[in-house]
Amino acid sequence: MARLADYFVLVAFGPHPRGSGEGQGQILQRFPEKDWEDNPFPQGIELFCQPSGWQLCPERNPPTFFVAVLTDINSERHYCACLTFWEPVESTQEVVCTEDATEKEEEADEGGQARLSSTAPVQPGQLFAPKTLVLVSRLDHTEVFRNSLGLIYAIHVEGLNVCLENVIGNLLTCTVPLAGGSQRTISLGAGDRQVIQTPLVDSLPVSRCSVALLFRQLGITNVLSLFCAALTEHKVLFLSRSYQRLADACRGLLALLFPLRYSFTYVPILPAQLLEVLSTPTPFIIGVNAAFQAETQELLDVIIADLDGGTVTVPECVHIPPLPEPLQSQTHNVLSMVLDPELELADLAFPPPTTSASSLKMQDKELRAVFLRLFAQLLQGYRWCLHIVRIHPEPVIRFHKAAFLGQRGLVEDDFLMKVLEGMAFAGFVSERGVPYRSTDLFDELVAHEVARMRADENHPHRVLRHVQELAEQLYKNENPYPAVAMHKVQRPGEASHLRRTHRPFPRLDEGTVQWIVDQAAAKMQGAPPAVKAERRTTVPSGPPMTAILERCSGPHINSARRLEVVRNCISYVFEGKMLEAKKLLPAVLRALKGRAARRCLAHELHLHVQQNRAVLDHQQFDFVVRMMNCCLQDCTSLDEHGIAAALLPLVTAFCRKLSPGVTQFAYSCVQEHVVWSTPQFWEAMFYGDVQTHIRALYLEPSDDRVSPSQEVGETQSQDDERSALDVASEQRRLWPTLSREKQQELVQKEESTVFSQAIHYANRMSYLLLPLDSSKSRLLRERAGLGDLESASNSLVTNSMAGSVAESYDTESGFEDAETCDVAGAVVRFINRFVDKVCTESGVTSDHLKGLHVMVPDIVQMHIETLEAVHRESKRLPPIQKPKLLRPRLLPGEECVLDGLRVYLLPDGREEGVGGSGGGPALLPAEGAVFLTTYRVIFTGMPTDPLVGDQVVVRSFPVAALTKEKRISVQTPVDQLLQDGLQLRSCTFQLLKMAFDEEVGSDSAELFRKQLHKLRYPPDIRGTFAFTLGSAHTPGRPPRVTKDKTPSLRTLSRNLVKNAKKTIARQHVTRKKYNPPGWENRGQPPPEDQEDEISVSEELEPSTLTPSSALKPSDRMTMSSLVERACCRDYQRLGLGTLSSSLSRAKSEPFRISPVNRMYAICRSYPGLLIVPQSIQDNALQRVSRCYRQNRFPVVCWRSGRSKAVLLRSGGLHGKGVVGLFKAQNTPSPGQAQTDSSSLEQEKYLQAVVSSMPRYTDSSGRNTLSSFSSTHMGGHGKWSSVRASGRSSGLGADVGSRLAGRDLLSTPHTNGAPPDSGFLRPQRAALYIIGDKAQLKGVRPDPLQQWELVPIEVFEARQVKASFKKLLKACVPGCPAVESSSTSFLRSLEDSEWLIQIHKLLQISVLVVELLDSGSSVLVSLEDGWDITTQVVSLVQLLSDPFYRTLEGFRLLVEKEWLSFGHRFSHRGAHTLAGQSSGFTPVFLQFLDCVHQVHLQFPMEFEFSQFYLKFLGYHHASRRFRTFLLDSDYERIELGLLYEEKGERRGQLACRSVWEYVDRLSKRTPMFYNYTYAPEDTEVLRPYSNVSNLKVWDFYTEETLAEGPPYDWELAQGPPEPPEEERPDGGAPQSRRRVVWPCYDSRPRVQPDAISRLLEELQRLETELGRPERWKDTWDRVKAAQRLEGRQDGRGTPSSLLVSTVPHHRRSLGVYLQEGPVGSTLSLSLDSDQSSGSTTSSSRQAARRSTSTLYSQFQTAESENRSYEGTLYKKGAFMKPWKARWFVLDKTKHQLRYYDHRVDTECKGVIDLAEVEAVAPGTPTIGAPKTVDEKAFFDVKTTRRVYNFCAQDVPSAQQWVDRIQSCLSDA
Repeated sequence: MARLADYFVLVAFGPHPRGSGEGQGQILQRFPEKDWEDNPFPQGIELFCQPSGWQLCPERNPPTFFVAVLTDINSERHYCACLTFWEPVESTQEVVCTEDATEKEEEADEGGQARLSSTAPVQPGQLFAPKTLVLVSRLDHTEVFRNSLGLIYAIHVEGLNVCLENVIGNLLTCTVPLAGGSQRTISLGAGDRQVIQTPLVDSLPVSRCSVALLFRQLGITNVLSLFCAALTEHKVLFLSRSYQRLADACRGLLALLFPLRYSFTYVPILPAQLLEVLSTPTPFIIGVNAAFQAETQELLDVIIADLDGGTVTVPECVHIPPLPEPLQSQTHNVLSMVLDPELELADLAFPPPTTSASSLKMQDKELRAVFLRLFAQLLQGYRWCLHIVRIHPEPVIRFHKAAFLGQRGLVEDDFLMKVLEGMAFAGFVSERGVPYRSTDLFDELVAHEVARMRADENHPHRVLRHVQELAEQLYKNENPYPAVAMHKVQRPGEASHLRRTHRPFPRLDEGTVQWIVDQAAAKMQGAPPAVKAERRTTVPSGPPMTAILERCSGPHINSARRLEVVRNCISYVFEGKMLEAKKLLPAVLRALKGRAARRCLAHELHLHVQQNRAVLDHQQFDFVVRMMNCCLQDCTSLDEHGIAAALLPLVTAFCRKLSPGVTQFAYSCVQEHVVWSTPQFWEAMFYGDVQTHIRALYLEPSDDRVSPSQEVGETQSQDDERSALDVASEQRRLWPTLSREKQQELVQKEESTVFSQAIHYANRMSYLLLPLDSSKSRLLRERAGLGDLESASNSLVTNSMAGSVAESYDTESGFEDAETCDVAGAVVRFINRFVDKVCTESGVTSDHLKGLHVMVPDIVQMHIETLEAVHRESKRLPPIQKPKLLRPRLLPGEECVLDGLRVYLLPDGREEGVGGSGGGPALLPAEGAVFLTTYRVIFTGMPTDPLVGDQVVVRSFPVAALTKEKRISVQTPVDQLLQDGLQLRSCTFQLLKMAFDEEVGSDSAELFRKQLHKLRYPPDIRGTFAFTLGSAHTPGRPPRVTKDKTPSLRTLSRNLVKNAKKTIARQHVTRKKYNPPGWENRGQPPPEDQEDEISVSEELEPSTLTPSSALKPSDRMTMSSLVERACCRDYQRLGLGTLSSSLSRAKSEPFRISPVNRMYAICRSYPGLLIVPQSIQDNALQRVSRCYRQNRFPVVCWRSGRSKAVLLRSGGLHGKGVVGLFKAQNTPSPGQAQTDSSSLEQEKYLQAVVSSMPRYTDSSGRNTLSSFSSTHMGGHGKWSSVRASGRSSGLGADVGSRLAGRDLLSTPHTNGAPPDSGFLRPQRAALYIIGDKAQLKGVRPDPLQQWELVPIEVFEARQVKASFKKLLKACVPGCPAVESSSTSFLRSLEDSEWLIQIHKLLQISVLVVELLDSGSSVLVSLEDGWDITTQVVSLVQLLSDPFYRTLEGFRLLVEKEWLSFGHRFSHRGAHTLAGQSSGFTPVFLQFLDCVHQVHLQFPMEFEFSQFYLKFLGYHHASRRFRTFLLDSDYERIELGLLYEEKGERRGQLACRSVWEYVDRLSKRTPMFYNYTYAPEDTEVLRPYSNVSNLKVWDFYTEETLAEGPPYDWELAQGPPEPPEEERPDGGAPQSRRRVVWPCYDSRPRVQPDAISRLLEELQRLETELGRPERWKDTWDRVKAAQRLEGRQDGRGTPSSLLVSTVPHHRRSLGVYLQEGPVGSTLSLSLDSDQSSGSTTSSSRQAARRSTSTLYSQFQTAESENRSYEGTLYKKGAFMKPWKARWFVLDKTKHQLRYYDHRVDTECKGVIDLAEVEAVAPGTPTIGAPKTVDEKAFFDVKTTRRVYNFCAQDVPSAQQWVDRIQSCLSDA
């Protein structure tokens, strides 16, 4: 029995002691006056009675009631029921208080009324003071308290004839039963009756309706997030204007948390004076009146639930982890079914009549049942993870958190992790973990109902039924006797509080009350003490755990087959069948990624351990250790799956004998795993073992129980099945019955069991923490949990660890060797911390603990000594036989710098090498060696997987291509040891991810890195491979001086440089951004006397710019050399000028070749000869050059043969220059004279360019370009992406609209045809200057100028660099992507923005091509004029001029635009040490990618193949050839490179020029030749540039592991295979079949295309006949024969073998073979955006539907199958005339083709007969031939349109109709 109420208190309003406006509570009376012994009077009641503060009130308020909760120091809760009513202020009180009240400002009190302000006079009796009756109890019977206090108030107000003292005395002496579902009727002696019911089970919370109200106020989602917040220890604050609602909400939230108890601050109603409690750092659940909402605003980490507004506000910094799926969504669904049952029926057509909703009380229980189920699902099987550490005197229980998370499959789950770490769960374990106690609903649910819940998951109605069943039980728990609960309590009348008459609450007589209390106490003393009868039982454990969501572990779902493999391998190892085991090992290591296989391994190994020891031979030991390491490498520090726990006994069991007396155990080889240094792992292991031993302690058959053997057997088997918890439960049941001595004995036994385990674990930990080799201590330092192991010093390598410690230990000199004791000390500290923790928790006596602390250093010390011997002996073991190193093939002249270092090549993010989705074998990881040569880094080796076969794996790249080198720490694939590794990434798209073998010392690895770095960044360009290769002298030795009579070219080039230097010294240098220092000074600061950079004189000396007559003879020879350069050859081809003797042209020629830069005086990065307008004098050029960056003034680089427009290039403008010209009102200041003169020169220069254009006439008004084919700009408005977005309005009409606006009336022109007259309006600018938007800001065009500025936004070189870096990572990722490879590749490709840059380049180039084609000249003037300018200018020439699409032309283009015009290859490729910081910027590679995109779209326009582009892309970065070294012609001359090729003819030395190499190779093999080359002479290519039209270049993604990159031809040619007849075994000829593996074999070599194959065959046969012929001659002969054949046919025009009959616009758009829309017929799909009504484009769809056009690609017009042919008139499309055409009916291809005339080879159109619907007689229309009979007209109706035909006469018309009909019927 317990007291219903402990104290009754009367609290009244009193003035504040310091005279402030607020009043304060005063306790008038309290009963009983003495504190109860078992329950002292709680402090602070007066604050909680009026939480908003004590204030007077101008009118009577109705009485209020609420229950506040106080928590005492012992965390006992006291319920304070407060009933407040208002009484008029007494005059004595009034005098004191009115002053206070009047001083106060007007403000709202908690009732909401405004108090009187100071101005209103206070009448006596106008103010009312609050008075509160308080009942303090430890029981929570809110309704009883409300009734009791209400009765007292009613007696007082109604003036009933009842003594108040008796009522209060009865109240204080009333006792109620504690629990067990009993009920008690009480009466307080005022004719009242109340029934008190106690819940059936005390542990279940009583919620009444609070949970249902909470859901009504806040909604499902909000309550769920509050629930998760409370469980994960966040701060929760409730706001409401009602105190009762605050109390209910807090009560409801706590009820939801059951079975966990909330153990932090819990204050349902917080008084205003204590608001600072909210800033406490600990979690809480607190309720505060909404009036104080403002004070809660600045709380940053508090979740605020506003009950009145129905909102929950979570601050940004707070993350509430949600419930794990699928529980979150399941719970949400069930809650909505309970709260809103009509939701399910809302959509029904015939909803049932009204559903009966549960009562609020019942709904409350249903909601709680949902959460009870949730906890049962979350914590299912928790009892299987309890470790019982002690049973007597009190149970000590620990929870194995990691095992629980692992088995539930929730290791990653944030929510459960936090819940298990929280205080509430710790309380749950200590309270509910006890094996022998009374049980409740939760215990039964979690033990017996789990299977049912699992089965019901997908059946909502069954779930609901279960919820209702649980709700019934919960309801019954709160209301055991619902029918009898009859209350009879007097209530005050309505509005009784407003009556005037009543007197104040009387002062009660303390004596009377005390006497009643004493009487009751005397009675109670005689009665026996009330003992709470508990029914205690063994708590059921329930079924073992299952994963909360069955997740399959990806590709490693452990099938029985995998486990079988593991078992077989282990049995082979122990049976000594090593070869078999070796074959299975890779499969086993793969299988061990799965959890079941790891468990299986541990289980199988256990079977081979006898008496705790298993001695193995060396090979067996290695195998076992490898498998163990593989298992442990995936263990996290928590070891959730118990793998490390299972292996721990094994690592101390398996061992091998190294020498007599020295045994090495497996633990010394498996130390490098993070799990061993995690204290939590060791604790869990320790408690698990202790539990096992304590269970065994009580299961031992006692001596007095001797029985026959069979009985023993039976009891044993029963014993085996009993879990430790069952044993503990039994022992707890027996404990009270044992004698004192027996109890003591059991306690002692348990304590010593724990103690012996602690010693055992100290040993085990020292085994796994002390390294075998003292030099490996770094691994210890890197580990996490070892605390201060970080302090261990690095120099441990130097001394033998055990020896020195042993000595210092023995001598006890006090000066222990600092280094060694450090590791030992760290391990000792780690073990001591562990021992302290577990021993105090499991109740080991302090004496034993002290003993342990003394023991630990000795254990560590002894172990160190034994390890020393093991380490010494293990070094003497013969090394394991490793595979022989495979030496790589080297190029002639390539030398090995570092011989092979043994490494493993590991798989990177590309899945092909490991046999990914493409199938194929797992070639990686491979075991072999890495070699460093003067040219390459090469890996050669064999796959570690023996099932792959003897495939040699080669991966290499040029040293010069290395872009990133980083050290990594990786596990070797075979031994699973953590090793140092290197990851090397190259710009040729190779990645070497290597782990060094353990035999490679760290110094060898470091040497490799240093040598690699030295070769990658030589101090001087002469150190690169291209120079050292085949050179007569090594870089160190000076070259021999040749004394020739005639000056050699070498001498000439030296003279030239000397002269150039003199000239430069005299040159007036304007500010220069970049000026490459001379070679002697690269990498050093320039010497002080160097005059290059200093301007000596203002004016140029006249002698500098003399014509050639003044040149010295040597200079003349230099001139002739310059003339031989590529530029000049090209200028002559373009008709831009030839050099006459006077170096000048006839005046009629608009341009001339100027030698002004022959000494590289004006611009060092330009070639020696430049094309400039005829009218400009050489000396003016100097001044013009000052306006441009790097002095790169505009020069002509190409002229259109047709429109005679010229293409110019220059650097960007300086701040002055054209911008200066165009700036409005540019008033020159005196200092600007020089600037203006050069600006004027510049203006003159541009004017001269404009004037030199033949079609230019000075038209009146502004010239504008009207319409630019939107086909290529990708539709309207796309131009804006190139153009500057924010153009100044000064430009007048928007250039973009002029460039991109499509003239809709003009007929669309086919690609490549001359534009229609409507395409370009006659008024247009003669010169367009394409410049960077940033430079042309604020430019105002002068309407009289004939040029127009086109500002565009371009990317900078650094953006190219950044983009390329990302592209590299996308194409060659360092590690596998998390998501599926295709999406991650595409995403990272998009992030790199590489294709966007290519799109931009193509877009700008196509624009320039259009402008040039229309007759306007273009000046490209971007950045410094050597990166993007070069890209654009080269692309424009390639697109406009078919010559550059030949092998020779492309070479010329690269030599002219890239080499001569000074693209900085060495700077952009970071060739030397000086350029290391700038990094690799592949501007040239980007250009090649653009060419590749065009090549894809126009495969028949290029003489060279795609392989040629890849070849150049590879070698421009490889530094094998000298072609792409240095930054300009000037630097090449300075090094004597430019002319050396012409003078001294070397013998068959290695090629120094890439072009020479290409020429040599082309003679041998057609690898660079494109067989489908069939050019159109006039063809201007206009490729599509949209990103959707671009393809990722396979140069970036393809790889050949058989031989490495195929671009070094000599290396790629493997040894020839013997022909069939000469097989060495002499048997029958074997099959020539070969398996071609993706990513391994080079497909073009293994499966050459048909033509290459035939050419090879021809060459072989002719060689056998003794008259070898080059492939090119053979090819040319075949083509010639083809042409002749055509001529003899009588109507052939000379045509190439592959001339195409595809319509004109179509062939230039590119041919892709792909699946057609109908069936799977191949069709010709066109990459075209063009859609117009013209025949050509409508026949495009026809072509898609049929295979016909595919054939016409590859057959000549002459040899076609022509079923019937003749002339017909055909009516053109709408508004077009009738025309006579030559028609061919082709049955084979099922089509009707037509040509302009009979001998025409070019088909003008095709009508696919598959689309013909009908052939019908026609009628003549306007424009039809007059002489023809009406009946000769007929129409052919297709699905698209009707074709009108007319034959020469009626019979031939009939003939045609019949033929067509028969064709249709045949089909």
